Parts: sequence; structure tokens; C-alpha cells
Amino acid sequence: MMRIVFLLMVLLFSSTPLQAWGFYAHKLINSQAIFSLPPELMVFFKPHQGYLREKAVNPDRRRYAVKGEAEKHFIDLDVYGDSALQILPQYWPEAVALIGEDSLRQSGIAPWSTYLTFLQLVRAFEQKDTEVILRLAADLGHYLGDIHVPLHTTKNYNGQFTGQYGIHGFWESRLPELYAESYNFFVGKAEYISDPQQVIWRTIAQSHAALDSVLGFEAMLNDRFPADKKYSFEERGGINTRVYSRAFSEAYHRMLAGQVERQMRQTIKLIADFWYSAWILAGQPDFGKDAPFIEQDPEESDSIFIPKGPSLKVWQHETSLTSPPKRFWKNSGRYVYCGPAFRKYFERRPRFLPAA
Repeated sequence: MMRIVFLLMVLLFSSTPLQAWGFYAHKLINSQAIFSLPPELMVFFKPHQGYLREKAVNPDRRRYAVKGEAEKHFIDLDVYGDSALQILPQYWPEAVALIGEDSLRQSGIAPWSTYLTFLQLVRAFEQKDTEVILRLAADLGHYLGDIHVPLHTTKNYNGQFTGQYGIHGFWESRLPELYAESYNFFVGKAEYISDPQQVIWRTIAQSHAALDSVLGFEAMLNDRFPADKKYSFEERGGINTRVYSRAFSEAYHRMLAGQVERQMRQTIKLIADFWYSAWILAGQPDFGKDAPFIEQDPEESDSIFIPKGPSLKVWQHETSLTSPPKRFWKNSGRYVYCGPAFRKYFERRPRFLPAA
């Protein structure tokens, strides 16, 4: 009897899963980012394309199992008022001092934790630990994808306060699944980012600016479509699942005028830029053709682990952001990388880094 009730609830109320960008889109984005890397780095990433694609969704798998994971995927800017981007400090210690860590975590810490993952990737590249690099690169790709989703910048993330419940999965999962095959994902060569933390915040600002159209256009269409035309049922995993109808999806997609494609393209480019920049800051380690290959188990559902290298001392899912990693120092309110990476950097300038 309970099983029948459960199936009826799934039939009546289920919609597209609410993971950021959806599993399909996250996997696609990570895979495409590889092709923007320069040859020196692609020789390392390309053999592990399947691994990076499958691991792209691990942060979502951890959200309900690992303490401190959920808040890494979003930031509710509207909690801080209309001037949130001017009020919030870009650097974690200053933000904690101003607002308090518990309050920050409650409203999401995506910009700060994404930057921390980037710093961890730099250190992993320095160690030339293939497994750690790949796991952190996949995680970083996921987090960078999340900050490109406008609904990840608001407490009204699923339209629950505006009578638009389900819009989260609609925008980031349903639309990519229907239309991604027609998108152009050629985004050009990866570029070195000299101010990664500022780039993260600019990306969040751009995503938040698109929120009005994400919610507004759906509300307009909602007035035009009766409920029996707005939703339909499709078989997923052997179960008839309620989804947004193709007619409603097509109308919404047209009104957005390429917004989903633009956000996916920007995500792909930024992931490649961040992977490339981490490699640069680590001194451009040469993996060559002899880099060890990590076997991929598509059925693996978790990636909670402690890196093997005792000198790395980074737990992939650590939740503490209270201090920067070693070899970073603070100057004029900023943490600046220094040490061996910069010495190697000046010895050999990368191919795609401007001379200036």
C-alpha cells in the first residue's frame, strides 16, 4: 500500500531533479571545457575526459551527505538587500568579521568556497597528484557551473515565493536536455586569469542580473498556458514523470533569447580558464605522455577522500575557510600567491598569456 502511495506521489508531483544545471548539463560542460585547453594541458586532461564528465556531478551527490557541502552551491544575494554586491566583502576573513560565519553559511558561500577549491587545485598541480587534480578539477567545474545559474543567487531559488515552484529544474535541467544539442559550444582558447576571485564575483553579479528575465518570462507564460498545456508526462526510469511540456518549454526558450546557451558557453570557457590558470600558478608542471591514467568507475557515487600526499594536507571537502593556504600572503587587503610557482612562471611564459 505504501509503495502505491509513493508511486502516486511521484506521478503527481515529481519534476526534473533540482540539481544545479542538472546531471546532464554538468557532465556536458566539464567535457566541453577540455577542448579549450592548450596542448600542454590537454595531453593530461583529454585521456580522463570520461572521468571528468562522470565526476562533474559528485558535489550534488554529496549535498545531503557531507556537512558544509550544500552551502557551497549558492549565495542568496537578496538576503543582504539591493546593495549586496557592494556590501559583501570579497575576501572570506573580512566577510566573517562583518557578518559572521554561521550567517554567511546559512545564505550560501559559493563565491568564497569556489575560490578555495581553485586554490586547492593549484596546490594539487604542484604535487602532480593525478587523482587529486582530477577530482578537484571536476569539483571546480561543478561550482563554476553553479554560479552561472541565476536561480543560485536568490532565496527564491525554486520560485517558491512567487508561485513558480519547479522553475529551478525547468531552467537548468529541462531546457538544456531539450536544446543543448543545437547549441554552439566552441568558446575559443583558455586564457590566464590574473584575478580569479574578482572574476568569480563578477560572474555572480552577471548571473544575478539575469534573474528578472528568468522569473519574469516564466510568469508571463504562466498566464497564457492552462495547467494541462503547461505540463505533460514522460517516462523516466520506468515511471511516468510530470515535466514541463515541450510547447511551454519552447515558448520559454524563445523568450529567453539564447540565455541558457550563453550561460553554458560562459561556464565552459570559465572552467577552462580556471583549470589553465591553476596549472600556470603551479609552475606549469609537465605531465607529458607518461601521466598516470586513473580508471573511471561510472557507478561510483561518492568522492569523499583524503589526498594521499601528506604534504598536501587538503581534504577535498573541508568546510573551513578561515585561513588561506600556505605560500599565500596578504597585502593591501588581498591574498597574493607567491613562491616557487611564480619563479617557474617567469622562467617560462605560457603560450596563451598576453605579453603584458
